[in-house]
Amino acid sequence: MAHKHIYIFDTTLRDGEQVPGCQLNTDEKIEIALALEKLGVDVMEVGFPISSPGDFESVSKISGIVKDSTVCALSRAVEKDIDAAAEAVKKARLSRIHTGIGTSDSHVFDKLRSSREQVLERGVAAVKYAKRFVEDVEFYAEDAGRTDNEYLAKVLEAVIAAGATVVNIPDTTGYCLPWQYGAKIKYLKEHVKSIDKVHISTHCHNDLGLATANSIAGVEHGATQVECTING
Repeated sequence: MAHKHIYIFDTTLRDGEQVPGCQLNTDEKIEIALALEKLGVDVMEVGFPISSPGDFESVSKISGIVKDSTVCALSRAVEKDIDAAAEAVKKARLSRIHTGIGTSDSHVFDKLRSSREQVLERGVAAVKYAKRFVEDVEFYAEDAGRTDNEYLAKVLEAVIAAGATVVNIPDTTGYCLPWQYGAKIKYLKEHVKSIDKVHISTHCHNDLGLATANSIAGVEHGATQVECTING
């Protein structure tokens, strides 16, 4: 049986930096990015360019230096976010834009004060817009861990049709148990048209100490990318 390659997506410089007490300046970020490249990570998410001028500068500088890993920038499903991300990664030899939107009921109705139809449309529009700048577009369904599977499948099918190359299934609140997370990935593998043409990514938070177990359960059921950090 041929081994499938599991892609390592390191988000130490973006999500990892949100750990309390962790603040990195641009020089420190560059030092870490070069170490991650040496380590051989496939993709490194190096910042959220719209969030601050410092973040934009770090992403831009790293994009000009890293050659062997894909450099990825985060954005919300908002055109100005995507513009900033595209501008920040434009010097990268291999670039990716990571865009998305919350899909759980608590995100759709309480946080976004929207409807399921509108959230789906915003997700599709974001992917299409990002695709104007880069070929490699990853879509995250924020709080997928608490999202209804049928609706999640519908959103993913639509963003894949719009051009997403990776679909990310975050357990944003660290709420899933490994069997639940594994079953979610399995459901998506079986119910989303064209899912075999893209990478399924795990993005598991460690609130209950289950991020590693959930990620492994995801891979067992068909995920081909794992999002992780060096610093927890």
